[in-house]
This record gives sequence, C-alpha cells and structure tokens, in this order.
Amino acid sequence: MSGLLIVLIIVVILLVSFVSIYNGLVKLKVLVKNAFADIDVQLKKRHDLVPNLVETVKGYAAHEKTTLENVVKARQMAVQATGPDDKIKSEGALTQALRQLFAVVENYPELKANENFIMLQQQLSNIEEAIQNARRYYNAVVRDYNTRITVFPSNAVASMFGFKPEPFFEIGEPTEREAPRVHF
Repeated sequence: MSGLLIVLIIVVILLVSFVSIYNGLVKLKVLVKNAFADIDVQLKKRHDLVPNLVETVKGYAAHEKTTLENVVKARQMAVQATGPDDKIKSEGALTQALRQLFAVVENYPELKANENFIMLQQQLSNIEEAIQNARRYYNAVVRDYNTRITVFPSNAVASMFGFKPEPFFEIGEPTEREAPRVHF
C-alpha cells in the first residue's frame, strides 16, 4: 500500500509540475503577443505622423519628390506589414526613408524654423523613444520565452504543445540603429 502511495505522490508531483510549466509557457507567450501589440501602438502613431511630416515638407521642398515618395512608400509597406518579421523589415525601411527626409530638411532653413514642422519633429522624437522602449520590453519578454522553451524540462512540454521561438525585434542595417535625427 505504501508503494502505491509513493507512486501516486510522484504522479501528482509530475502532473503539477507539468501543468505549472505549461501555464508558465502560455503566460510568456501572451506576454510576447502583448509586448508586440505595444510596439504596434507606437508604430501606428508613427505611421499617422508621417503623412503630416511629408505634407509640411512638400510646401518647402517640392523638387525633392523622390525622397517624399520614398517616405510615403515605406510608410505604406510598414502599415501593410503583418507578423513580426515583416514589421521588423518594413520599419527598418521606414526609418531609412525618414532619415533621408530629415537630411533633405537640412537644406531648408525656413522649413526647420517652421513652428508646425518643429512640433512634428518633437512628436516624432517622442514616438521614436516610445518605440525604442517598447522594442526593449518586447525583446526582454522574447528572450525569457525563448529561453524557457529551450531549457529542460520546459523544452519537453514546449515541443509537445508546439511552442516555437519568437523573433527578436532587431534592426538589420547598422545605419538603422540610429533614430531619425531631429534638429531644431
């Protein structure tokens, strides 16, 4: 009888451990999705700001049509991106296009002094900082999640239920690592 009790206790301990590991993995997966949604919120703000920047610059730099078109195209790609990998790639392209836009702005002192443009630049700077913070949090959660699904014993539970590694929100090009320059 005591042998059966010991086996029963071991089974209960294993079952509780299994459920605990599974619930921990689910919790981390939800945190990853939530963290990416936070990035999405900041990216939406950025996407909404870009047309205002383009329109403000258009009036001063009408012959810089290619740069403005590139910003609009990059924004459209970023808005239409689905999934972490597409968003990461398209946001890098948008950052590059914005960097080119601000390089053009350097040639127009009257635009740099425009009150509306200064306000838009400040808003973009604030959004870029919020995006950086959201990316940092997302990457920390992804690190914890990816670690959990690869270490024993949780890797066994993760493989049984199809938990897959999540991508980090990394910047591909070294030049993209800098936020767009905002000069006043």
